[in-house]
Amino acid sequence: MSCKMKTYLLFFLFAMPASLYAQAEDIAAESEPFHEVLKEKFIEGNPIFMSFVAITLIIGLTFCIERIIYLSLADINTKKLLAALEKKVLEGKKDEAIDMCRNTRGPVASICLQGLYHSDENPEDIDRTIASFADMEVGKLENGCTWITLFIAIAPSLGFLGTVIGMVMAFDDIEVSGDISPTIVAGGMKVALITTIFGIIAAVILQLFYNFILSRIEHLTSQMEQASIDLMEIIRKAKNQ
Repeated sequence: MSCKMKTYLLFFLFAMPASLYAQAEDIAAESEPFHEVLKEKFIEGNPIFMSFVAITLIIGLTFCIERIIYLSLADINTKKLLAALEKKVLEGKKDEAIDMCRNTRGPVASICLQGLYHSDENPEDIDRTIASFADMEVGKLENGCTWITLFIAIAPSLGFLGTVIGMVMAFDDIEVSGDISPTIVAGGMKVALITTIFGIIAAVILQLFYNFILSRIEHLTSQMEQASIDLMEIIRKAKNQ
């Protein structure tokens, strides 16, 4: 490689990144902070309509956070619990196994508790009891999810409502002025578009949280199903001793 080519290569490796970094710093210095831009767009979109969208997002996020905390606390080490229960039950310490389930949080421990309560019955009745109680536990896990889906539907609807009202405002301005010019129409169109954008963004945020919540519910449900199968096997072993 010639000396001239090496010089160009060194310039490209060192001088160009430095100049790009300097340009990025200049752009960042000239641009407004994100919260200022957000506040400006919030006001431009009409605070009344935007407030409804913001309230919908806040309430929906409240339900999402509550569900996430509840589901996180309900998740336990199922294999460890079942191993401890198997040891207690096979040693004939059923009362200790019941106390262990009673002192453990989560739906898995709850269905194991019900199964141990009815362990002296025939297998069909035990399985029926566990299945009925599991349905109740799944209902507890899904509590509040209907409200989240409601707010997912409401957020874009409020945005579209702002769109319709913005269009009406634009036509009112045209009627008053008697002239169809971009300046007259722009105000109402801006309200229409900004409220729609914020409504869709709110719905997307809530949908992401909702899908995460559904994945956690499915995970806990599968744990409950596996725990009920393992518990029935433990009870069968205990009876055959």
